[in-house]
Amino acid sequence: MADTSNFRNGLIMRIDNQLYAIVEFQHVKPGKGGAFVRTKLKKIPEGAVIEKTFRAGEKIEEVRVDRNTYQYLYSSNGLYYMMDTETYEQIPLSAELVKEIIPYLKENTEVSVLMDGSTPLSVELPTFVELAVKETDPGLRGDTAQGGSKPATLETGAVVSVPLFIEVGDILKVDTRTGRYIERA
Repeated sequence: MADTSNFRNGLIMRIDNQLYAIVEFQHVKPGKGGAFVRTKLKKIPEGAVIEKTFRAGEKIEEVRVDRNTYQYLYSSNGLYYMMDTETYEQIPLSAELVKEIIPYLKENTEVSVLMDGSTPLSVELPTFVELAVKETDPGLRGDTAQGGSKPATLETGAVVSVPLFIEVGDILKVDTRTGRYIERA
């Protein structure tokens, strides 16, 4: 058991037989009344974010999970196959478990899989991935007074907004948290 003083981003806890990860938390000490902790919790594996308030010192059930590095190999029949980079053991993951990261997932990408024993709970991509532009309109200079942007379809099917100078075949660095173009790689 832990209490609110142990809160940190990424901490996984069990509430009403459901697993939640702390996305964000804030200790609040109002001038009147007792202190409390306001949190944003992400439900694992669904990904829904809820807000919950805890009294200061309230006990919670902390869950210990393992974070293992896996390499994405391929998908077949709605399953996504990952290989443990240390033991070379392959595990299939359901489309439901990886639905959040599919737009940025390409073969041989290394991902982090949170495991509760031998049960996979969630899959996380690196913060940035490099993907090739598969399709985009030509950017015409002079069409805008400022910079301007256009949509580009990446090799995984994701669509991101890019500057006008980006062309088909360019490799882009994309932030997987926001889905935004960062720079050319």
